[in-house]
Amino acid sequence: MIAKRMQKINSKEIQKVFTLATKLKNPINLSIGQPDFDIPREIKQAAINAIQNNFNQYTSTQGILELRQEIANKLKSQNSIEADYNTEILVTSAVSGGLFLTLQVLVNPQDEIIIHDPYFVMYKHLINLCEGKPVFWDTYPDFRPKISKLKKLITTKTKAIILNSPCNPTGIVFTKKEVKEIIKIAKENNLFIISDEIYEDFVFDISKNFSPGSIYKKTITLNGFSKSHAMTGWRIGYASGPKKTITAMKELQQYIFVCASSFAQKAAINVLKQKTNNFIIKQYQQKRDFIYDKLKDYYNIQKPDGAFYIFPEAPDKNGIEFANKAIKNNLIIIPSSVFSEKKTHFRISFATSNQTIERGIYILKKLAS
Repeated sequence: MIAKRMQKINSKEIQKVFTLATKLKNPINLSIGQPDFDIPREIKQAAINAIQNNFNQYTSTQGILELRQEIANKLKSQNSIEADYNTEILVTSAVSGGLFLTLQVLVNPQDEIIIHDPYFVMYKHLINLCEGKPVFWDTYPDFRPKISKLKKLITTKTKAIILNSPCNPTGIVFTKKEVKEIIKIAKENNLFIISDEIYEDFVFDISKNFSPGSIYKKTITLNGFSKSHAMTGWRIGYASGPKKTITAMKELQQYIFVCASSFAQKAAINVLKQKTNNFIIKQYQQKRDFIYDKLKDYYNIQKPDGAFYIFPEAPDKNGIEFANKAIKNNLIIIPSSVFSEKKTHFRISFATSNQTIERGIYILKKLAS
């Protein structure tokens, strides 16, 4: 009864973790990729005002004009991306919605899409849903992009490269030099770059994330407000890119999402008029430093440059077995098999209280010995 395409969607690993976790009492939860701070009061008030002023109907599929203008201003000032708000920007139902639209518009059956491994869980499954072929670019052991390996993956069927920097699950931030090398290969082979930049504000050791769309026109840049302003449930994001691609995405959105949330669009205008909350970013950097310093002598572990994840190698290189052992000790972590073709690591989210992090570290040290 179920369409064959659904056979390519597999969420068993992560569902298994969460099913086991429901049986725990007061678990130490280091699994959730959701900010632990609240939405700023003025953002909430902007949404409340929109609702109370009856801004509750459908908006234009592309997104309201003032928000698109603010997005264009932000892209120019912060990312050095020139985008026409009338033709090259689309307001989406979060980055997930933007990614879905992008792949549906670009991917033909058997087209190959390169994704760096480890990868955000959604990439592989959405490519399969489009009947494309995910091609895995191995970045182990340090999770840095190996350009020599990328070159070997290019074929006549390659259509695009997906980049996620800062990266979920590793926290790695690609350097400007690395991104430029990737762009050089994309340009030589006439490939699209799909750049997922949802964690761009969470950068700790360099001044800022480098956007490929600033120097390469065949880039679809995806971003949103879920991580930077804790608006995960509001489902509001945006895409920018070539006119033809954005136009096709807008046409498809009309029949999928219709439009992004009306009140959230009004609130997002307020977000873009504000500066990044550097105090919060500093707090997350301190959490990163704390968890890395406490675990580095117990696990083979790369220090993340950004986002709010850390990706240690499991004892005996068996992330699934280790995640199950952690659950038996009241600790929830995610095995790398959810994010990778390898099963050797596990993901920790440090987007939680310092107390929870300390409790988790205590268990992780015990399990390492």
